[in-house]
Amino acid sequence: MYFYLAKTLGFLAVPSNIIMLFVVLGVLLWRSRYARCGRRITTAGIVLLLIAGASPVGTALLLPLENRFPQWDATRGPPDGIVVLGGVLNTYISERRHEISFNASAERLIAAVDLLRQYPAARIVFSGGNPNLIFNGMPEADLAVHFLERFGVPRDRILVDRTSRDTIENAANAKKIAALKPGERWLLVTSASHMPRAIGLFRAAEFPVEAYPVDWKTGGWCDLAALPGALLGGFGRLDLAAHEWVALIIDRILGRTSTLFPDPAD
Repeated sequence: MYFYLAKTLGFLAVPSNIIMLFVVLGVLLWRSRYARCGRRITTAGIVLLLIAGASPVGTALLLPLENRFPQWDATRGPPDGIVVLGGVLNTYISERRHEISFNASAERLIAAVDLLRQYPAARIVFSGGNPNLIFNGMPEADLAVHFLERFGVPRDRILVDRTSRDTIENAANAKKIAALKPGERWLLVTSASHMPRAIGLFRAAEFPVEAYPVDWKTGGWCDLAALPGALLGGFGRLDLAAHEWVALIIDRILGRTSTLFPDPAD
């Protein structure tokens, strides 16, 4: 039930969706007795579109998320295992085109291949079911196995979680599958913007992991002075940042995590 509620509310929590609904509402009122109000709403919506799409507000919200956890320090020694979170593959297109189709977070799996080559003794857990609300197709994990095997990863090194649909399920299921032993060190591979929330939920599940952030969308604070490549190009960053910040707040309110913004030192 929580999964379906989260997916529905998540749609409404995306700034671009909210602003577009705002504009549509205004237009619909043009031919009613509230036409003046409708024109004002439409104008306000267009102004918000320009502010959100052409300003660095999305970048300003995304940077604290991506900067929270530094790149992993390889000098600490080799890991015993690697957890890679789903949200990497487009299962709908993959099934229909009969070929593995990635989304913008493909670096998670690319990093996994690189790590497995560097550390041949490490195990890998890919945690990803079918996160789609409507399309009930194959789990991401099945596609991930095919991808890893193509790049020479032996099947017996790959552990899979085919049922997780969100990050809290990722943490709980990955812990069971990994079967942690005392003293083992595991890496958590996910997008840099998603890392604070993922670390918070893995800590709540009592699965100690070390952050291995990938898939950065920003280059640093200097990005605040850069204009987006398209007129409304800032929406991608704004939507991504808003999704993560809202999820962090909800997880804390519901008691799913012990702190709002997990610290690398904890």
